[in-house]
Amino acid sequence: MAKSNDVTMATSKEGVGLLNPNPDKMLSVPLKKSDPVDLYRPLRDLVARKYSESDAEKVESVLETLNKCRSDMVERGDLSLPMQRDCLIHYFKCLCMVEPLFTADSDDSDGGIMFFWYDAFDPDYICVDGVFSHRSIQLEKAAVLFNLGAIYSQIGASCDRTTALGRHLAMDAFNAAAKFFSELWKVFAKDISATLDLTLLFTETLHQLFSAQASELKLQQQLDDDKSNNDASAAFQKHRCAHHLSKSVSKHYRRAYDLIICDSTAFKHVCSFDHTWIPHLHQKQKFFREEARQRKSFILPNSKRPKTSSLVQSCPLDHDAESITEKLVRGICRHSDLWTPKQQLIYLDLLLSEYSPFKIMDGGKLLANPWDMPPPYPTNFAILSSSSSSSSHLMAFPLKKCEPLDLYESLRSYVALKYSESEAERVEGLFKMVDKLRSEMQRDDLSLPIRRDCLIHYLKCLCMIEPLFPMTTSPNPPIFVWYNAFNPQQDSSQHNIHFEKASVLFNLGALSTQVALSCDLTTIQGHRLAKDALNDASHWFSKLSHEAEKASATIELSVNCAKMLREIISAQIADLDWNFPHSCSVRSSSSPALLLYQKAYDLSTLEPLAKTFVQSSIPQYLKMKTCPVVTDPGDITEQFLSGYGKAKSLLVEGCQPPCLDIKDGNLVANATLEAVRLALKEMNLQESKPPQ
Repeated sequence: MAKSNDVTMATSKEGVGLLNPNPDKMLSVPLKKSDPVDLYRPLRDLVARKYSESDAEKVESVLETLNKCRSDMVERGDLSLPMQRDCLIHYFKCLCMVEPLFTADSDDSDGGIMFFWYDAFDPDYICVDGVFSHRSIQLEKAAVLFNLGAIYSQIGASCDRTTALGRHLAMDAFNAAAKFFSELWKVFAKDISATLDLTLLFTETLHQLFSAQASELKLQQQLDDDKSNNDASAAFQKHRCAHHLSKSVSKHYRRAYDLIICDSTAFKHVCSFDHTWIPHLHQKQKFFREEARQRKSFILPNSKRPKTSSLVQSCPLDHDAESITEKLVRGICRHSDLWTPKQQLIYLDLLLSEYSPFKIMDGGKLLANPWDMPPPYPTNFAILSSSSSSSSHLMAFPLKKCEPLDLYESLRSYVALKYSESEAERVEGLFKMVDKLRSEMQRDDLSLPIRRDCLIHYLKCLCMIEPLFPMTTSPNPPIFVWYNAFNPQQDSSQHNIHFEKASVLFNLGALSTQVALSCDLTTIQGHRLAKDALNDASHWFSKLSHEAEKASATIELSVNCAKMLREIISAQIADLDWNFPHSCSVRSSSSPALLLYQKAYDLSTLEPLAKTFVQSSIPQYLKMKTCPVVTDPGDITEQFLSGYGKAKSLLVEGCQPPCLDIKDGNLVANATLEAVRLALKEMNLQESKPPQ
């Protein structure tokens, strides 16, 4: 962590000075250490004893990967910060999957597991818990969450915060750290007896600390963003936002400071680790409290303003001079909610995604690939069948078609003209991938899962290049041409990037309905995959509703059409729940699907939708017959999947590696995007092979 105790002087316009804590100093916390322990053999024996040998074989891969993750996490000293993060996330998912084996009423002391964890701030303190108890798994999960928070704090502190991009990455990292320590504070710390770093007091302190550092960087970013706007009303709004942010920063620093100062044990613990922490927190909260007061003066009438003015000195950022790399990353960071459904779609993830290391295979067997194995991962697409029974229950929507377009040349020439040839060279690899993804997503021979991954990655790339639009000074701006999905004789051509994004969102929604249609509903996995796919489709059409407001195009991209399609999907989900009652805890006396179908039908009869769908089967779509299945609530696979779902719910936005990495100032694809490129390349190679 940073040890510097330097300070800088921030001076007001009237010459009033205040000692400002060095903005270059950001605190981070060390990792907790643990002793090695073998998890595979005791847990496998436990599964074989409590369930059966065949059940133990089903989850063997998860247990092997769990054991490897912990071994690498504890014993390997050659892992970079991002690699340690990835290993911890993978281990936490495995840990949640095996959690059902650790029960509160278990007395399996024979061959039990002992966890040893040391205090992060003072390794002389140790906590031990063991056997197959619920308490022991809670300690292990809490320690892993602590280390995830610590890793993100170290990533944030290591970022180059002299640039807008570095500040943004650091802010995201500190926010992730604050989130993990918040989870520790609110959920885990109250239920475990452990080292001081896992107590309620310490976990709240760390949550407040990293919330403060993230808010401080957000304030700096706000000042930079508003630097070029000299409009009076904009300036008023700027001071108002800065006032609230400064107040929030001071509040977080003050809370962290008070928690430590008011507890003598915590005070000694922190001082023995680093004596500069407490004065640093004190100076920070004092400085931003004064800054909030000064900012407030700007939103008061002139007669009531104090003679002093703002003390924060922002680092000016000329947006025209902002590097192209920073602009593109800023674009994708603003739109991460587009591809992050609120509902955890674990079956869509585990059955179809080639980029999820966890898989459900034939017979309910679970496969957990190693954390350091890059995608794509082997996936069993046998669950999808064009001749499945779902055709009698579900309806799929057609995809939109588009005209080919050379995006690479348009984007590269524009960047070279507006910025420089060297800047264009730094991002030309990204532009080539954007062009490749757009070309490949229209191929007729792509499987549904591969097409879905291709569309999602293209959407991410579109969000990255969005800040470049409108390319009014470009000699050859791209013109996007798309055809109506329900009436291909109609088309629309626009330079609007929102039109392109809306079309991709529509295709993602339509594709998910096709995935649902291809599922075999006579199986439990097929039924649950179909529900996940329909929920996924609902997510994409929901996002389409917002994007459609920014683009005027063919009728299927309108807000009303997106609403109607979502009503149809809601009806289909209700239809599945009614016809497959095992998926519902409570089954009503009548199906709600009929009302939802009626609502969708009413929307389809309104102009101009009625004219578009006059020859479509949508208005005539009715609820079909059922095909019930049964499931065993005690199935070991289902218990492990329940734990996986909990892990996915906790490890949401901000915890996963970005879709692109930055190396030497250049944008490069990470393992996931690189896997897409390799998969597409492999398909091209297979096409070019001469016949035998």
